[in-house]
Amino acid sequence: MTSPPPLSIASRSFASRLFVGTGKYKDFDTMRAALDASGCEVVTVAVRRERLFNDKGESLLDALDTRRYTILPNTAGCFSAEDAIRVARLGRELLEQLDNPGAGWLKLEVLGDKKTLLPDPMGTVEATRQLVKDGFQVLAYTSDDPIAALRIKEAGAACVMPAGSPIGSGQGILNRSNIILCLELLKHTDPAYPVIVDAGVGSASDVSLAMELGADGVLLNTAIAHAHDPIQMARAMGLACTAGRLSYLSGRIPRKLYASASSPWEGTLSYIPGE
Repeated sequence: MTSPPPLSIASRSFASRLFVGTGKYKDFDTMRAALDASGCEVVTVAVRRERLFNDKGESLLDALDTRRYTILPNTAGCFSAEDAIRVARLGRELLEQLDNPGAGWLKLEVLGDKKTLLPDPMGTVEATRQLVKDGFQVLAYTSDDPIAALRIKEAGAACVMPAGSPIGSGQGILNRSNIILCLELLKHTDPAYPVIVDAGVGSASDVSLAMELGADGVLLNTAIAHAHDPIQMARAMGLACTAGRLSYLSGRIPRKLYASASSPWEGTLSYIPGE
């Protein structure tokens, strides 16, 4: 099977366009098996202490093969630019100690409230500007508001990650038009600028749709971790990501109101009984 071209972000390339989170799994063994089945190369890790260790005091980083995966630290659980910046610096220090290529990379989340977990656009722009000055490659989570997404890019983000729907909701892509507008605005002057749909995925068809709309990748977590069979779901998500990208690159046929015959009317053979 033909594989899509690699995804390039900030001078690095990845064969897999699926980014997978590491939270919410029932245990580390299931997490490791699911990551392997997904085919992902980048995994996100929340670096706040209460999220980095499980109830047994075991560190998530000890359970990951840091030689195999690029660890993308994220600022999950941060509700201000100041808090996100502090956590980002902590994540960089951790990965520098592990000599992981994710050191200096960051999935930035600045959330607006604890009920909806929707992003705070002003806080995200503020944190992006400061972190870029500090030398981070910022992959910024945002809503599907095209103007907010554009402002984050203008603040220096290496990648903008509009949400398909609220975090962990499983609602899929709620507003296709807004995702398309995000893609159009963000790629207007640079078609190669990476845009990854992040949050809200519930099934493999959601991943495929995001890729068919033209997204460069998809980031997800809950849809795999909370599936009845996380390992099989992870495999499905990886296949859907590849299929959706190939479908987008192939160019779909236009939608039409009326039917269009698969075979031409003229020149067809006719069968006449008795002949």
